[in-house]
Amino acid sequence: MRPSYYPRLINNPFDDPGIIVPFSFENRSMLFDIGDITSLSARDILKISHVFISHTHMDHFAGFDRLLRLFLGRDKEIFLYGPPGFIKNVEGKLAAYSWNLVKNYQNRFSLNVAEVHPASLVSRRYYCHKSFKPDKAVIHQYFNNIILHEPELSVSAVSLDHGIPCLGFSLKERFHVNIQKNRIEELNLKPGIWINRFKQAIYNNDDLNSDFEIIQAGEGKNRKFNLGKLAEQIALITPGQKITYITDAAYTISNIKKIICLAKDSDFLFIEAAFLDKDKDTAFNKLHLTARQAGTLAGQANVKKFIIFHFSPRYSGMEEQIYMEAVNAYELVKKENNIQA
Repeated sequence: MRPSYYPRLINNPFDDPGIIVPFSFENRSMLFDIGDITSLSARDILKISHVFISHTHMDHFAGFDRLLRLFLGRDKEIFLYGPPGFIKNVEGKLAAYSWNLVKNYQNRFSLNVAEVHPASLVSRRYYCHKSFKPDKAVIHQYFNNIILHEPELSVSAVSLDHGIPCLGFSLKERFHVNIQKNRIEELNLKPGIWINRFKQAIYNNDDLNSDFEIIQAGEGKNRKFNLGKLAEQIALITPGQKITYITDAAYTISNIKKIICLAKDSDFLFIEAAFLDKDKDTAFNKLHLTARQAGTLAGQANVKKFIIFHFSPRYSGMEEQIYMEAVNAYELVKKENNIQA
């Protein structure tokens, strides 16, 4: 069964952190942190709909300019989320350029920028053709960890301590609609854009007794099916994927609890491992995790797979040692949990 998302690191573990999450069945992807993104093609970047920024240290935010440049003059709205002060950071970026010619653009590119506060989202919109001057309206929305909610997915955020607020994120698919190709063929149907409409109808909880119309190219007529019966015939519903992204967090009691709760039962946990455990005092002073701490958290959160990144350059050529330390810690926790069970 083909998964909905294929998350991957943008760079190697020693370079700027960040992951991209392409959507298998849509011309779309999401980005978590935006440091150096030169490894991403323009085609990759132009699929991005949402960008989630943990914090605005340069290695997590320097790629904003490349993203902005590629989207200029396009009909697109990009949603960006960051910690308190993020709106001011984005406005500072936008103020660095002259925008006297953008009024001539025919397309309507805009940025929707949101700050994640402890109990609210504060957002503003910026239109390219208005020289990126912000809308007068500042929108305040109450939220409880979930910062994005769509019919098929949600994104949650928690604030971690890195000396400044640093956001951890978790992308959760509600459930996965697997289309069984052999069943489609049995109904003399062909794959097409109707499959995406069908999935959206399921995600939207449409009335299962309603008609679902399928347009088959070249047939000259449409076919109608009962939505519920069609779902029984061609769809297999399975649990959705969960992807969690954690970077730049001190190993404190508060952070530990938040990370474990956010990452619980993730299919993929991307988690920083900046230092080896022999340098844990340095890691603590610099408000980062060690490889052993990353593996321990992954085990305690019962994740299926974890990927470490954001290695300190002092460990160049020592990648295998970092990986082994994290894996050993993960396996130790899993073993202890199995013994207790």
